Amino acid sequence: MRVTKWIVWALLAGVLVGVLCERLLTPEEAKQVAAVLGVVTEVFLRLIRMIIAPLVLTTLVVGIANTGSSGAIGRIGLRAMAWFVAASLVSLLLGLVIVNILQPGVGLDLQLPVGESSTVRAASLTLREFVTHLVPKSIFEAMAQNEILQIVVFSCFVGVAAASLGERARPAIALADAGAHIMLKVTGYVMTTAPAAVFAAVAATVAVQGPGVLITYGRFMGGFYLALAVLWLVLVAAGYMIIGPRVVDLMRRIRGPAVLAFSTASSEAAYPRTLEQLERFGASNRIASFVLPLGYSFNLDGSMMYCTFATMFIAQAYGIELSAGQQIVMLLILMVTSKGMAGVPRASLVVIAATLATFQIPEAGLLLIVGVDQFLDMGRSATNVVGNSVATAVVAKWEGELGPPQSADAAITPTRS
Repeated sequence: MRVTKWIVWALLAGVLVGVLCERLLTPEEAKQVAAVLGVVTEVFLRLIRMIIAPLVLTTLVVGIANTGSSGAIGRIGLRAMAWFVAASLVSLLLGLVIVNILQPGVGLDLQLPVGESSTVRAASLTLREFVTHLVPKSIFEAMAQNEILQIVVFSCFVGVAAASLGERARPAIALADAGAHIMLKVTGYVMTTAPAAVFAAVAATVAVQGPGVLITYGRFMGGFYLALAVLWLVLVAAGYMIIGPRVVDLMRRIRGPAVLAFSTASSEAAYPRTLEQLERFGASNRIASFVLPLGYSFNLDGSMMYCTFATMFIAQAYGIELSAGQQIVMLLILMVTSKGMAGVPRASLVVIAATLATFQIPEAGLLLIVGVDQFLDMGRSATNVVGNSVATAVVAKWEGELGPPQSADAAITPTRS
């Protein structure tokens, strides 16, 4: 909690410094300051990415190996995917309904710069590409590129194989267990630099964009954050139906990871702490280490809501009306294409570009949202953390592996089953 408080103070200080830079410096000087500050943020995010692959690999192998049953892993995966599909539909549908009610783009009449086009290209994800992308060509390549889903697939094979070998695999499992403990310790070291990274990220963004951009797009941003608030309430309510009043304790425990994801606009940055807090909440290690990385690939609730909300906003800004049938088709298309977002830079914009092209909406409309995408990405990232945390707790409850909560000082034991 001490780190969380420092992150909040760093967030506020970053806004203040960013405003001062924007007011006192020329645009060129502000960009130079932002470039210097960007080094701090980039180093922090690189440190986080450095941790994720070995942390996912070691904790997942240990968790599956201690399960001793490939049937149990299949059951957990099916239950997790059922939740992910339901959550995805709810996220997309809520975004579609709320943007139609608020209509933030109607009457906006923003003029795009003449001769400029979007720098984001539409990308189509075929079924063949999606299926083949699941399996890594090399685990080293997958780890180097932080392909979480590919690491999950590899770890499942290794974990099941280790479980089938019994005592012969114990030395390898012990080694993975030690690696998991080491990576959790490294996480603690890295997290001490989080406030500096948050300050740098926010100050750089405000210095270049200026606070005025928030006012210009106030209706769009306000409407989207209202939609996110509704989604949070739905997720918490769904969690309450399954895990009961303990969902309040879950929200309290993941407050720190959510603030970190919001401040850095990266749900990846919050992964190690989210995993730790889920285990402190009572979710067994084999559930948390399996469902959470799977959720990072298939359960990006905030990002999916943004896809429908932003696409409709651009259509409204151009005065293009889409029928109810077309909007339902859009929802179904996004339900599939959004599953390829994990690990793709500016993935939401890529998916939106593909959707715009499908419905003959000018792709250059992305320029209307690129300027404020960083501020919206903050909310999306925090929502992704909340959605995956609730999903993990729910699956743990379904599996009968949601134990009593641990104290803040209790040690995390990756081998707990």
